[in-house]
Parts: sequence; structure tokens; C-alpha cells
Amino acid sequence: MRNALSSNIGRSFAVRSNNPLSDDQLRSKVPAIYANEAHTSRSDRYTWIPTHVVLAALRKEGFEPFMACQAKVRDPSRHAFAKHMIRLRHQSQMTNQEESNEIILLNSHDGTSSYQMLAGCFRFVCQNGMVCGDTFQDIRVQHRGELVDNVIEGAYEVLKTFDQVTESRDTMKSIALSDDEQNAFAEASLVLRFSDSESKPKAEDLLRRQRSEDVKADLWTTFNVVQERLMRGGLSKIDPVKKKVTRTRAINGIDGNVTLNKALWTLAEAMKEIKTA
Repeated sequence: MRNALSSNIGRSFAVRSNNPLSDDQLRSKVPAIYANEAHTSRSDRYTWIPTHVVLAALRKEGFEPFMACQAKVRDPSRHAFAKHMIRLRHQSQMTNQEESNEIILLNSHDGTSSYQMLAGCFRFVCQNGMVCGDTFQDIRVQHRGELVDNVIEGAYEVLKTFDQVTESRDTMKSIALSDDEQNAFAEASLVLRFSDSESKPKAEDLLRRQRSEDVKADLWTTFNVVQERLMRGGLSKIDPVKKKVTRTRAINGIDGNVTLNKALWTLAEAMKEIKTA
């Protein structure tokens, strides 16, 4: 593989690369992209078009995949049809050396997901992908009608929001946070991941910088540090039942990844609005 990393840990299979992923790379870890039929649970009204056909059409429009993952399923018969996610970058979005705006494509062939497109952002220094919050386009295309054309149209609708995404990101970079404000952001982020009945990691651990590029006090950097620590796990917390120190798990499931990422972005947007009011 060309500079590709893959895994099958947690609740999903995944592959990512610094270069556009080939069909062979994608097929090896995310076979649901290449399903040759819909799951038997689907009715005759279900318009089945495999994701790889949509992907081929998006490639012709200048969109390339850099990451993909597939959810694990308990029913082995659904493995080849499971929910999957592809993160794509348009050729117009590949020049920034710090971040790249991305289109996130979600789909399944077993009825667990329509075609869905979200705005995202990838930060190169930490090799971590974010999902933009509810203030940006969230396009859903049902498995009916002119599906390929509708997905491509949806991708361009998301692409139109990238100027807003970039503007919001640049504003966050310009906003300095005090220690108390960073702590408040971290505390609010912990609530998004852990319920009130659970013990939580300490906010100070969530804010601990792991690389020199993150030794900044702006909102964008604080948001990214918190997001990375929550998503990748490994934070210490007290197990409320066993009364001993445990480590938080990484979030590998597609639904959990998208839900928490969107919530964190929305929280960062709220902090931005407070600071710029």
C-alpha cells in the first residue's frame, strides 16, 4: 500500500493514506463499498447502486478518497453490506498544508443508512479528521430515483459550504482563550462523551498537549486537542463499579465518531460566538 495505514480494531475496519486510495486498497479493508447486490432484507422499492459506482462518478468530478472505514456487524450475513464511511477531498482543497476540507460520504447496502454527505476537516499534524456541526450542509439521498446524480449534486452542495468552514476555522484560530475558558471548554466536552452517572477523566488531562504544534491557547488548537484526546481514548478515569483506575476507549464506530465530532464542532462554534459577540 502507498503510505496507507489500516486497522480492524474496535467496531470498524479502516484504511487511510496521505495519497488518494486505490480501489484495491479500499476493497481490502472496506468490502461493503464493492457489494455486488443489496442485502436480502431490502424490498423491490430499494434503488441499489453500489458505493463504488458513486465513488467512480465522484472521482470524475475531482473528488478523491483518503480514508474509509466499515462498521463491524454481529450478523455475518451483513458484513458485505454494512454501513461505511469515505472521507474525500476535492482537487480544489488539496493545497493547504495544515488542514484540508473534506466531504464525508456515508452509506450502507442493508438499510441502516441512506447516502449521506457531511462537511469535514482533516488536520495533518495529528492525522485526525473532524466533522463539521449542524450549521453546515447535511445532505441525505434516499435509495430511490436518480441516485448517482443526486449524490454528486449533494457533494457539490457540501463543497459550497467550504468557504464558510474555512472562515469559521480561521476565526477560531484568532480567538485566544484564558486557562479558565479552556478548562470550561474541556469540561463541557467531557459531558458530550460521558454521562453524569459515570466518572470522567479530568479536564486538565484532556487539555494536555502532546506535540509542540499544539502549545497554543487559541480556540481552534484547544478544540483539536480536546477532540483528539476524546476520540483516541487512553485517558485515566475511575471505574465507578470496580473503584479502580481505567483507561477510556477510542471511538472507532462510525455513528459514535460522527455524533461526537459534530457535537464538539457545535460546541466550538458556540464558544466562538460567545467570544466574538
